[in-house]
Amino acid sequence: MTTIAPQPAAPSLPYPSEVPPATGRLLLVANRLPITARIGDDGAISVEPSSGGLATGLWGPHQRSGGLWIGWPGELQLDPRQKRQLDDKLADLRALPVYLTQDEVNEYYENMANGVLWPLFHYLIDQLPNELGDWNVFRGVNEKFARAVIDNYRSGDLIWVQDYHLMLVPAMLRRALPDARIGFFLHVPFPSSEVFSVLPWREEILQGLLGADLIGFHTPGYLRHFSTSLRRVLGVDVDVDALWQDERRVRLGVFPMGVDAARWARSADSPEVAREVASLCEEAGGRKIIVGIDRLDYTKGIPRRLVAIDRLFADHPELCDRVRVVQVTVPSREHVEQYAEFKRRIDELVGRINGTHATASWMPIHHMYRAISQAEVCALYRAADVMLVTPVRDGMNLVAKEFVATRTDEDGVLILSEFAGAAAEMGEALHINPFDTERLAARINDALSMPEPERKARMRALRSRVLTHDVHRWAESFIGALAETGPAYRRSQRASAPSDLASIVECVRRAPQALLVLDYDGTLVPFAPTPDEAVPDPDLRDLLSALAARPGLHVHVVSGRTRASLDRWLGCLPVGLHAEHGLWSRLAPGAPWRILRPVSQEWKEKVRPIMEHFVGATRGTFIEEKTGSLAWHYRLAKADFAPETDFGEYQAKELRLLLGEMLSNAPVQVLAGNKVVEVRPQGVHKGMIVPVLLSTIEDQAPILVVGDDRTDEDIFAALPDDALTVHVGSGVSLAQFRVDTPADVRRLLRAIVA
Repeated sequence: MTTIAPQPAAPSLPYPSEVPPATGRLLLVANRLPITARIGDDGAISVEPSSGGLATGLWGPHQRSGGLWIGWPGELQLDPRQKRQLDDKLADLRALPVYLTQDEVNEYYENMANGVLWPLFHYLIDQLPNELGDWNVFRGVNEKFARAVIDNYRSGDLIWVQDYHLMLVPAMLRRALPDARIGFFLHVPFPSSEVFSVLPWREEILQGLLGADLIGFHTPGYLRHFSTSLRRVLGVDVDVDALWQDERRVRLGVFPMGVDAARWARSADSPEVAREVASLCEEAGGRKIIVGIDRLDYTKGIPRRLVAIDRLFADHPELCDRVRVVQVTVPSREHVEQYAEFKRRIDELVGRINGTHATASWMPIHHMYRAISQAEVCALYRAADVMLVTPVRDGMNLVAKEFVATRTDEDGVLILSEFAGAAAEMGEALHINPFDTERLAARINDALSMPEPERKARMRALRSRVLTHDVHRWAESFIGALAETGPAYRRSQRASAPSDLASIVECVRRAPQALLVLDYDGTLVPFAPTPDEAVPDPDLRDLLSALAARPGLHVHVVSGRTRASLDRWLGCLPVGLHAEHGLWSRLAPGAPWRILRPVSQEWKEKVRPIMEHFVGATRGTFIEEKTGSLAWHYRLAKADFAPETDFGEYQAKELRLLLGEMLSNAPVQVLAGNKVVEVRPQGVHKGMIVPVLLSTIEDQAPILVVGDDRTDEDIFAALPDDALTVHVGSGVSLAQFRVDTPADVRRLLRAIVA
């Protein structure tokens, strides 16, 4: 996230009608408080609200909820009296300081957050130091922030943790506040799994984030990278935008951050800015104006941008003395040698380009190395014919949106890096690859010569989006989504009480008609080393026959097994059979099998060679092929080099990751079962049989469904709300009730026929 100009604190705004206000306070947790504290010459402390997109967007919800903003107040040397004075002033603003020692600031903030996490999350691995710093200090500071939240939490509060500095805080809060609603938003890119895996603490970071109920990102790409890292590093599968973790449903969401567009537009139309724009244009003397405004940081692409400008003047000498480039570089971390060297590199490039192309009356690049006011920023935005926003990687980049918000004249051209998060929303900008300096130079020339109708059409479309999706909508949409999470999305993993199971039995027994749907493997029989070893024993056959003989009880077995297996094992019993997760259905003995939906076989030719490779690389595994799916079984997987390790789980994780990436645009899904990885067509799942089975019973008849794994969650989700659902085992489930083993299932079924 990038923003430059200061902005006043946002006023209180009403909640949008579509977002209900939270019932409790909003506890905001960020590295920095939204204030600037100063020590006067007389030693007195003064405090004023600071600026920036985050403060602007969150100040209104913070004020309305009567909440707290928890964060570091900055580097201040305070005596006890001054500290009490600062605490009092912050309390008036409902801000709670987390004080850090100088050693903590150096290690947690400078060395770890800025020196390791920032470059790595922006793909700049070459910027990492040889020694990555003291992770224990980083963890300890996260504990300080978590403790401040825990000490001030009230039941019903919403907790919203901000950014990469505090990625361990959600899990720390979860351990102490198991029922709290906790959100986390990442303001920088989440890198690809290969880059993220460089971190020695990758598991702890992911586990820290999974303490939240809602994790937000700027773009779908960042969410996808996070999901891939969960699978590769932790072996956790994400179902589109959610996952189950420690009995909780964790939601993942995309919430592109905006700017206070209306405020920027008002500022741009002010008399002060109008005078400054006139002065800039007069000074330019009729020349076209190209503007770049960036914080001094190696992610912003400033050197490559300068090289492209050099190339522009070399390729188009007719532009010399007809174009003026204004590059504003706002100082940042000047005391860090890496940044000081970066500044020297920029100065040398500007000097060389000016020396090469300047004339006695014209200097191509006007470089300003200082912070500038909001009025100056607005004036540059309004005066610019072309705005250059060309980071090599950026989480969002609010400069691009600020520029568009100020262009109430609906003119100007935005050149935007495809590696900025904002590019996903700003399709009317001229997108460029900042590493392709030749193409960047050509696009600048295109922008300078773009006809006015095209410029205005592009800007109108950009403005419509930026004005609608502003920072206030971003904040309220996240808060609204977080308010909808909580205990209702949690499930116990403890076995149900005997009295609850007895009530299920009584409900089915007393009904004149009932529907009983049973999974097979892991539900009626324990898992066997190979599929062919899971043959039903005589006791199970007798039990199913007795259930089917009970008047009014409709018994069905739904399984991932093939039609041939179910026919061979259970075909002689008076029960309905449903094979391959409901793709094939046979409602009664002797009835023909019918397929519930046609499926394509073409995708198998891509998947089979990959599974065969994993069979060759993993001893004890094999492929099972069905009409609509391919399954890789690894229950007997062994690793000759480390037989004590669960090599099969590792290989399954890699296979799911590979198939997920390869089949991302194919109409299939990759499913993780119990010691099996299965690929099946989209829409083929056990939930398909629910309408078929409901058509066989009366509307008020009770429904009892028992299953044990992820495939059974589909049928649980498709059932009416009043259905009785039982999960077997310890995994998270949508089911209302739970038993531990298949033996418990059989005891439950025997009670029905007793």
